[in-house]
Amino acid sequence: MGNCITFSSMASLQRKDASPIETAFKLPSPLPTWPHGTGFALGTIDLGGLVASRVSSLNKVWAAHEGGPDNLGATFFEPSKLPEGFFMLACYGQANNKPLDGWVLAGKDGSGGALRKPTDYTLVWSSESLKIKQDGYGYIWLPVPPEGYKAVGHVVTSSPEKPPLDKIRCVRLDFTDQCETDSWIWGPDKSSDTSSFNVYSLRPANRGIQALGVSVGTFLAQNGANDTSPALSCLKNNNPNYTSSMPNISQLQALFQAYSPFVYFHPDETYLPTSVNWFVSNGALLYKKGDESNPVAVKLNGSNLPLGGSNDGAYWLDLPKDQAAKERVKKGDLQSFQAYAHVKPMYGATFTDIALWLFYPFNGPARAKLELITIPLGKIGEHVGDWEHVTLRISNFTGELWEVYFSQHSSGTWVNASELEFQSGNRFVAYASLNGHALYSKPGLVLQGSGGIGIRNDTAKSKMVVDTQVAHSLIAADYPSASISSPPWVNYLREWGPKITYDTAEELKKVEQVLPAKLKLAFDSVVKSLPSELLGEEGPTGPKVKNNWSGDEV
Repeated sequence: MGNCITFSSMASLQRKDASPIETAFKLPSPLPTWPHGTGFALGTIDLGGLVASRVSSLNKVWAAHEGGPDNLGATFFEPSKLPEGFFMLACYGQANNKPLDGWVLAGKDGSGGALRKPTDYTLVWSSESLKIKQDGYGYIWLPVPPEGYKAVGHVVTSSPEKPPLDKIRCVRLDFTDQCETDSWIWGPDKSSDTSSFNVYSLRPANRGIQALGVSVGTFLAQNGANDTSPALSCLKNNNPNYTSSMPNISQLQALFQAYSPFVYFHPDETYLPTSVNWFVSNGALLYKKGDESNPVAVKLNGSNLPLGGSNDGAYWLDLPKDQAAKERVKKGDLQSFQAYAHVKPMYGATFTDIALWLFYPFNGPARAKLELITIPLGKIGEHVGDWEHVTLRISNFTGELWEVYFSQHSSGTWVNASELEFQSGNRFVAYASLNGHALYSKPGLVLQGSGGIGIRNDTAKSKMVVDTQVAHSLIAADYPSASISSPPWVNYLREWGPKITYDTAEELKKVEQVLPAKLKLAFDSVVKSLPSELLGEEGPTGPKVKNNWSGDEV
């Protein structure tokens, strides 16, 4: 993405057997011209005296062709075409099982003394002893910083000679923050072995709307669990107006136009999403503990909901009492659908997260897969009110979509932009699973379990689809330039559905009675692994109660 990727031999791009990383990923369509603003998508961000630039023009230094994810190896790069006045802070490394889509930050001293050359290098690791397919030998070095400075990245060479001291810059301590390992990039084995050499991606250890750590885009090389080499740091945004790089309202609308997803539902889906206003205007009821016989109709936009406080069990929402109305509301209404957008800074406001929330009046029953048999789980999995979301992570340096988080029950998955399915330009596709509404980037069956046994999450493309570009509403933004008034229901912090209304043990017993003896033990194992929301123990809470409202995705 971004600038042109440079290889030592561009001819390799033409080989029929080229690995994925030998193809540079680009979004399907060129980026639009973003509306005028202050600091968004200008290519650089002032961190308060250290100016950072995102560089995605990379020169290949060394590659291994075995080990790592899918046993395809990894490739290591250094930034090229640095902007005038900027210095290299780190090298880049990526597994070979996907197209090249990386970047690293370069730094420019904007205050005097923010950057310094290292005093020496320590050899962390070399590939000389490896008996694998590789491009010559690779060497990974850790810069030795002067006193009062930290290294924020490694240097990779194809020579055993130490790199020149002028190769890289270390960063003054006050512009650094703690980082942590994230995903496994490579190791000589087919899986991560903590007792041997491994390469991991890095991210800030503290992440959230007020956290100031900035990802450098680099990696950590680690020689086993007993590696005592000094840890790398990430950068830190010291700018008093650190959210000045965030998009304003008009730029946000342009981002929606550029990237907002299509969400496809399974052709057998019964329980569809809608808007909160449709839900409350079609008979949603507010219950109060101790006065359950006198529920109150919720007013439009939730204006009479008890706001603030905590999820103390004193209030909850439910479907209409009338059976016909209840069954109708359960099914939702695509014509009234709205996706609700919460926008927040991430990684020291070098990224913008747009969380798009989908509301379903009802979550349908779960189904188990036991080898070749699919078993309906009765009422298990059913509950009133269901909130799911996708989060778009967008670079504030360029406005490019970097990755997307797909919520899946109580957890979820980050998917890099290079692995997304796109439709109508740069707009990606999400698939909602049958009944449970977990979101995935590809159609098919995702099994919560192992060995052909677990809970089914079936997704497929059908004529039932929502276009979030034309059906979205901005409900909250956690920075000044996009300040808005949230609808009242955003601040309703109690449950959107009642507690369990059926006997879980009895439902499980009904299922076990129809199973062959050899599958009963397997079924019992599946049940014990079920998350609490599938067992229907509690009604779900709304978006603002989730940890990712002010923090990162889990």
